[in-house]
Amino acid sequence: MEYCRTVGRVVAAQSRWEVAAVSTPTSSARSRHWDEVYDTKGTDQVSWFQPEPVVSWELIDGLRLDRTQPVIDVGGGASKLVDRLVERGHTDVTVLDVSAHALRLAQHRLADRAWLVRWETADLLEWRLRRRFALWHDRAVFHFLTDPDDRARYRELATAAVGPGGYLILATFAEDGPEQCSGLSAARYSGEELAEQLGAGFTTVTIRREHHHSPTGADQPFTWLLTRRTD
Repeated sequence: MEYCRTVGRVVAAQSRWEVAAVSTPTSSARSRHWDEVYDTKGTDQVSWFQPEPVVSWELIDGLRLDRTQPVIDVGGGASKLVDRLVERGHTDVTVLDVSAHALRLAQHRLADRAWLVRWETADLLEWRLRRRFALWHDRAVFHFLTDPDDRARYRELATAAVGPGGYLILATFAEDGPEQCSGLSAARYSGEELAEQLGAGFTTVTIRREHHHSPTGADQPFTWLLTRRTD
């Protein structure tokens, strides 16, 4: 199987989810940066590595989504969240990341289940959206957007991507979290500040705090925000 050319199963969808997404050329500098991080450290030594995506799955499982509804993991990279989604029977899963190397690692880990997933190699800020999702999940992409224009683009894209009544899960460094990660500056947020960044298109459902422990033992406080798209 040629995992790099995997295109995901075609699943019948409700009209609000129709029209497939397409891949977009990546920003070469960002792509090289994250490819090098994964190449140097591997999947289990990057600072954001989790043996299990505990908080992500607790929030997702609580939503009781129909397993055929479209879900996207933005900046999913080599995260094991996709494994859990496939195991639980989700049939319309997209993983988007700027690092092709990270996605290949996830594909090889999934082996003969990789074809069940749509893999998108793209810089999120340049990604051409052509469908909507019932759930948008982002653990640790948004806090790298330190430019106001980039945050505005993210808000515009997320608002367009999440269908009416759909959900957005967003996790960033908390106010007392790290100021840098993988050689890049990172913003820090409270739950209320994250909700303000998303704007009036989303209503807050839950705010959580997590203490993530990196593979080196560093404590990284995270803020989690679960929101619902306003009709």
